[in-house]
Amino acid sequence: MPQVHPTAIVDRTVTLGQGVTVGPYSLIQGRVVIGDGTQIGSHVVIKDFTTIGARCRIFQFAVLGEIPQDLKFQGEESQLLIGDDNTIREFATMHRGTAGGGGITRIGSGNLFMAYTHVAHDCQVGNGVIMSNAATLGGHITVEDHAILGGLSAVHQFCRIGRHAFIGGCSAVHRDVPPYAMAVGNRAKLVGLNLVGLKRSGFTDATLQPLKRAYELLFLSDLNQKEAMEQVRLQFPGVPEIEHLLQFLEASERGLLPADVREHRLNRG
Repeated sequence: MPQVHPTAIVDRTVTLGQGVTVGPYSLIQGRVVIGDGTQIGSHVVIKDFTTIGARCRIFQFAVLGEIPQDLKFQGEESQLLIGDDNTIREFATMHRGTAGGGGITRIGSGNLFMAYTHVAHDCQVGNGVIMSNAATLGGHITVEDHAILGGLSAVHQFCRIGRHAFIGGCSAVHRDVPPYAMAVGNRAKLVGLNLVGLKRSGFTDATLQPLKRAYELLFLSDLNQKEAMEQVRLQFPGVPEIEHLLQFLEASERGLLPADVREHRLNRG
């Protein structure tokens, strides 16, 4: 059965799964659903229209499901949906969606949100993502699976962060970050592939070599983007990671971060 500390306040409208624990002085109100085995620490606030999956761990002073910090929000019904096996550390905040952004802020499974991280309204965060201390997402951002955001980094609204991308600490991201790439700086620029992260994730040379060549053609050559993409498709047909990278580029609306050619030269040296 769920275990709720006597000082916690949990509305009758809240659904608690088996083995859920709620710590001292936490407040859970409205139409909230919390999955089996999730642990909620002390002084946590979970607001209306929030659904949390199984086996999550939510630390003290986190605030989940609060209304958006969006002046266009008019009190409409919207949601925050959080998957399974997430760790949400101290003072992290996640806001529910808006009518203008589809109405749902969605968090996948197996993510780590360190202290003071913020996920704004209508963001779509995948699986296995790590947001380091005080990393911040503006509204309507998409973060694909296994991306890593360094501490104190900030991402502008409507940007996309690609699969297995790495954002360096204290970076300001104002355009899309391609999958598998590293971005650093204010304003952020591309500085190469996330080779360390890709190797740790099990990528082999059979995949890394095509990605290296594709990266050079797309971001470091004198070809325009259309020409570079055609060359990449001709040279590496049937490579799933290459196809995902190209599809990401084709779908970009804000444009891509520029490459820091000087930094690449230093890395090669």
